[in-house]
Amino acid sequence: MNLSYLVAWTSFRALCRFYFRARIYHRDRVPLNGPVILASNHVSFIDPPFIGSSLPRQLCYLARESLFRHPMSGMILRSWNSIPVDRDGGGGKGLRAIFDRLLAGNAILIFPEGTRSHDGQIQTARAGIGLVILKSTAPVVPVRLFGMFEAYGRHLTIPRPKTAAVKFGRPMDFTALRAEAKTCTKERLKQLYQVAADELMRGIGRLEPCEDKTEFP
Repeated sequence: MNLSYLVAWTSFRALCRFYFRARIYHRDRVPLNGPVILASNHVSFIDPPFIGSSLPRQLCYLARESLFRHPMSGMILRSWNSIPVDRDGGGGKGLRAIFDRLLAGNAILIFPEGTRSHDGQIQTARAGIGLVILKSTAPVVPVRLFGMFEAYGRHLTIPRPKTAAVKFGRPMDFTALRAEAKTCTKERLKQLYQVAADELMRGIGRLEPCEDKTEFP
């Protein structure tokens, strides 16, 4: 972690631990080195730092392109090696940046739903995440947040001190879809993007809450 990221990581780590009484499960399923795609459900504004502060490695975040135009936020986001994306969460420039980060051995955090859930339930994934999965060879780790909607969902203006948890799943196997994507027609390839995205969301949905009282380490 660089200094800027470490300062933010330490601050959010303290917030998550003491304000949200955060719990973390199976972070050992995330490789400590090399490229990896982390894909999570999305329920609050602070999902990115909540997930990021639970891992002992720096993540690359996706952020709206407009945030990079402001001097302060732009400076911070660039220091974190963040990726500017348009409102639709993609675009050729953003996709190239994602692949560049992965090729450089970075971990990328992506929210396949594209926007925060209105009711806390898992939504349909956009096809763009399927493109990233099938065009890369990086491991894909599903991530699920619990309790964060109740703590700071769309319906709240101020975060509440509710217990929240993050659970990491085992890396998913997209070998067959990646192989088919290399030889199929363009029409089929577009279908495969959504197939991969839907399979990913099912993987996230299969992650269940843990009953033990593991605390945020």
